[in-house]
Amino acid sequence: MAILIVDDDPVQCRLLEGMLQKFGYETVTLDNGDAALALLIGPDGGRYDCVILDLVMPNLDGLGVLARLRQAAINVPVIVQTAHGGIDNVVSAMRAGAVDFVVKPVGAERMQVSLRNALNASALEGELNRIKHSRSGTLGFKDIITKSPAMHAVLRMAEKAAASNIPVLVAGESGVGKELIARAIHGSGERRTKPFVAVNCGAMPENLVESILFGHEKGSFTGATERHVGKFVEASGGTLFLDEVGELPPAAQVKLLRAIQEGEVEPVGARKPLKVDVRIISATNRDLIADVKEGRFREDLFYRLHVFPITVPPLSERPADIPALARHFLALFTAEEGKRIRLLTPEALRLLAAYRWPGNIRQLENAVFRAVVLAEGDSIGTDEFPQISAQISLPAAPPAEGQAEEPAESFAEPVAAPVTRAGPPVDALPLLDAEGEVRPLEELEADLIRYAVTHYRGQMSEVARRLQIGRSTLYRKLEALGLGASGESDAEAGLESVAAERQPRKIA
Repeated sequence: MAILIVDDDPVQCRLLEGMLQKFGYETVTLDNGDAALALLIGPDGGRYDCVILDLVMPNLDGLGVLARLRQAAINVPVIVQTAHGGIDNVVSAMRAGAVDFVVKPVGAERMQVSLRNALNASALEGELNRIKHSRSGTLGFKDIITKSPAMHAVLRMAEKAAASNIPVLVAGESGVGKELIARAIHGSGERRTKPFVAVNCGAMPENLVESILFGHEKGSFTGATERHVGKFVEASGGTLFLDEVGELPPAAQVKLLRAIQEGEVEPVGARKPLKVDVRIISATNRDLIADVKEGRFREDLFYRLHVFPITVPPLSERPADIPALARHFLALFTAEEGKRIRLLTPEALRLLAAYRWPGNIRQLENAVFRAVVLAEGDSIGTDEFPQISAQISLPAAPPAEGQAEEPAESFAEPVAAPVTRAGPPVDALPLLDAEGEVRPLEELEADLIRYAVTHYRGQMSEVARRLQIGRSTLYRKLEALGLGASGESDAEAGLESVAAERQPRKIA
């Protein structure tokens, strides 16, 4: 989890940064309100889970930052700190939108409690907003929980699709959240006030597919005791989401193609077609191109649906999303089950990060639900994930240098530490190029930095410490590599593809 520290006192800033890093948080520090405001309102502002804000600063002070955040509708939780703990300051800060108030110098235990309460409250508020938006049909891209650069790229593509009525095909493994993307496209477009109708093409009986999609007249076949309008007419003016569209039988594919091309449907038993105005968003976990080549899916229908393809990566390629999604499901299910569970322990988060999640987000959701039901205390550890523990060999995480080992209960949901997964060991970076010549030092350094950022999942403090360089030096080198001057988010954006393309080899 990323915490933004804003304080013009460099000593207090370093003390607080060291404290939070020992708790397992990733930290970024700024010394003025203007820079903090620019960062939070900018494209990378969403990656910060909480802000610790000094109240008294030159130029734009803490109250000014809170006011501007409220104007910009930025809902990140803010903990205000100051050396002056008068009641007037407390009241002013809370009225301005702060979730808590601490007095310098703040103790470690007090800061842990404050952060934990702020993060839990933020998770619950976010879940309530998502439920409200989902029921009203206005679910947007801000309601999608992600910290992954790969998913940020997907959402940018989806936002472009939402600005038009172009047909969209969302591809991805089962359980990655294809319907959520479709709902966000609908909820962010011009049709958001109209119906969003979802139909699972793989769950319809083959002899009823046409009736369900296009409707039927009363008496048109045995059992048709009433007139049925069908999903196309039901979604008219809005969006029709065809989930698992690759499962449609050939006869239904022909009718679907005509409905999309002509903008009309012919109900079973009807004498004339009906005009419909629907936006089509389809989804599949199949390789439709392969199905077209093998004759299982019509080529002309494929090109009608495949106008604006969006591919959602599996959860195994989005490790940064696992802690955020786990906390989201924890907040949801503890409220549903009426339990008072405060957090997932560091060991539990490391376990979840180590697992490959073949069932993707749906499997993670079910695992957290089961853990909430099994939990007997106020935290969830590895014992509440017995099926995953049986498959993962989790090494003990040593404490950081200069840090005494703390009991798990004293931590406030830190970022999952790097875990060694089962599989072949990671080899060294290659010293020789394709021609057998020694690679340039600059190129080796670039590969090492990329690998370190990937290995430590964008935790820049840890990367700098392991490489034994300063953070400012690290950011400067990242910028020189074209990975972004600001560091974490930009750096992560290209690293997973680099790691996939270049599997490290043994030193020649």
